[in-house]
Amino acid sequence: MTPQEQRNELLAKTIIKNLQRRHIEGFYCPSGEEAVKKVSELIADGSSVTWGGTMTVRDLGIPEHLKSRGTLEVIDRDLAETLEERQAMYLRAFSADVYLSSANAISEDGVIVNIDGAGNRVAAITWGPKKVIFVIGLNKVTQTVEAALSRARGTASPINSARFDIKTPCKADGVCHNCNSPECICNYVHFLRNSPKGRHTVILVGENLGY
Repeated sequence: MTPQEQRNELLAKTIIKNLQRRHIEGFYCPSGEEAVKKVSELIADGSSVTWGGTMTVRDLGIPEHLKSRGTLEVIDRDLAETLEERQAMYLRAFSADVYLSSANAISEDGVIVNIDGAGNRVAAITWGPKKVIFVIGLNKVTQTVEAALSRARGTASPINSARFDIKTPCKADGVCHNCNSPECICNYVHFLRNSPKGRHTVILVGENLGY
């Protein structure tokens, strides 16, 4: 085991312990491949499943893996051909058995931070789907909640803005301006600090994933 791998395991163990006191189940997977298997293990046959605007889930190939099982109702928002179809899928997500997401950041003491443009992702994390599964690379771990918010706004949001055909200050220069642009993708800031009904599960992955 390399020093990096050793540190990853210790860090993940610490975060999982802190998640447990927040009533959030946690797992550690050293690789993305193991994370895909763990996600699949946590979703029972016959379940309906969908996801938010997460590059981590897509880059790991989780949607394709779940579809290949042939035993799940997969609500694939990426197949929507019109804005109306996409909106309908956003609404269907609230009645799904499982909602997949990543995070913009997670603090070492287990607070999960997300920033959203439309609000559908943070809304589903908060209420609706029976179970929410986060897949989070250890590159998104910060020491404090304040640092997690700073990462979400200063690192994740400018990178995410580059994915869209929008005009925001951060897309122009890569720096967060705390803007109120009409096309701002930082309209909703969400902190998950406790899961009273145990709806949330976190899979930490020992790889750099997403933004």
